[in-house]
Amino acid sequence: MTADQVGLDLSITELGAASERWAATTLGERADLLARTAASVAGEAERWVAAAARAKGLEPLSPLIGEEWLTGPYGVLTTLTALEQTLRTLASGRKPLAGRRLGRAPGGRLTVAVLPHNAYDGLLLHGFTAHAWLKPGLTTVRAGLGQLTPTVPGGVGLVLGAGNISSIAPLDVLYELVAHNRVSILKLNPTFDALLPVYQAALAPLIDAGLLRIVTGGAEVGGYLAHHPELSHVHITGSAATHRAIVFGGADSPRLDKPISSELGGVSPIIVLPGRWSARDLRYQAEHVATMRLHNGGSNCIAGQVLVLSADWPQKAAFLDAVAGALAAAPARSPWYPGSADRMRAARAAYPAAWSLARGRLIVAAGVGAASASPENMLTTEYFAPVLGVLELDGTGQAFLDSAVETVNRDFLGTLGANILGLPSTIRRLGPGFELAVARLRYGTIAINAWTGVGFLSAAAPWGAFPGHTLENVGSGIGVVHNALLLDDVERTVVRGPFRPFPRSLLHGEWALLPKPPWFVSSRSGTLTAHLLTEFAAHPSARKLPRILAAAFRA
Repeated sequence: MTADQVGLDLSITELGAASERWAATTLGERADLLARTAASVAGEAERWVAAAARAKGLEPLSPLIGEEWLTGPYGVLTTLTALEQTLRTLASGRKPLAGRRLGRAPGGRLTVAVLPHNAYDGLLLHGFTAHAWLKPGLTTVRAGLGQLTPTVPGGVGLVLGAGNISSIAPLDVLYELVAHNRVSILKLNPTFDALLPVYQAALAPLIDAGLLRIVTGGAEVGGYLAHHPELSHVHITGSAATHRAIVFGGADSPRLDKPISSELGGVSPIIVLPGRWSARDLRYQAEHVATMRLHNGGSNCIAGQVLVLSADWPQKAAFLDAVAGALAAAPARSPWYPGSADRMRAARAAYPAAWSLARGRLIVAAGVGAASASPENMLTTEYFAPVLGVLELDGTGQAFLDSAVETVNRDFLGTLGANILGLPSTIRRLGPGFELAVARLRYGTIAINAWTGVGFLSAAAPWGAFPGHTLENVGSGIGVVHNALLLDDVERTVVRGPFRPFPRSLLHGEWALLPKPPWFVSSRSGTLTAHLLTEFAAHPSARKLPRILAAAFRA
């Protein structure tokens, strides 16, 4: 054994003992631990954001620093608070869904309101909602997962951290601990190795309690841990190729002798319903599309990658012009994720007629010509780079929507997230046909007039691929995370947002008071707003709201 292996074995032995202690820890004590962890994360928030920005090559004054606040400490703080609330609710003898609104979706599915999660959400994200849809056929809602049997230890699990969003690895560790009573050894993706001291400080209460160990290393470390006989489970956020390497190791049948859960990304569609849009609607939704594509430099597992448009929409050309303008105008940033520059070169080679924009961005006709059969096909290649595909389908109204749903279900890689943009009046005219089309979309998160990233950042919203994948056909992964209400038997999350920002929302009959959201790449005050939101998440107070809202309205 190498010295590294000896050290890893020692960490696993320590975690095994801690797993038994965790099983003897009361629900109230668990909630207290999460509260201490939140305080620790809050104390490291500035250093966390700075380290993540350096890892991605962002200058300290970049207007995109707000992305690192929201997808770093903010996301972890809101989840810690929500999980703590769930634990305290269970400790009091009540159910996590007490007071939570339940409903119905097509197919008789039960739904649970997960956004707003609290009164502050209702104000700060006014106009945005999310509902978890349970699997068809269920007549009751089950919530609590591992905390319903807290004295049953889940053993020691391996979490293979993501390399694109700095909150993912801590969120996965928290879900393992609370949903499954499983302590974790976390191996960082090498992209985030420089964040090790930040993670160690921010998550110190978990580390000091023996519930977490954080290690670095390459594929050999991940492989050694994944197949370690004393580990009971593996969770990975990454690529399907890495998942295959861990599970099969080059063999025809699985070599992994333990369960694995995963979140593996895919190609996310943006379905645009044709309608009579105003010039301001075109510009705003073009900025929305640019955000879906360019957030984090395009290196997101649910980055909107392909616009699905009606070839018969009279405003198609005007919208594409607006999208091109929004993509070109978004703040510049260098390709930072490993391989991003290579993928852009591959896209240019596969699509020689691509629309080249300022700052190295591309728009391509997806699935057309020789590229449709190439390994670089926009519908089947997750690019992790600033290239946007456009796929045109015939029809309008319900015929177009039905065709779009059939096409993305059949032809697009993965089932993680799908987006739909359309005038509220168009959606109303479609009526039940619209809701049935949403029900037919086989995606784990569906965002209507919103980006699926809102679902990712909503602590109580389950996040993961559409259920049904297997080790042999893993798609976008197996299982869910986040899910602070600890819902069982989840099929998907459906997010809804306003088509227009305030005040135009009210002028057109939408009850939504949020201006341009701070996560838009075109937001002028996104960094300040995100920073203030993180401070609020650390220490909620009504006195902080006016400053947050004032910053948001400068967007």
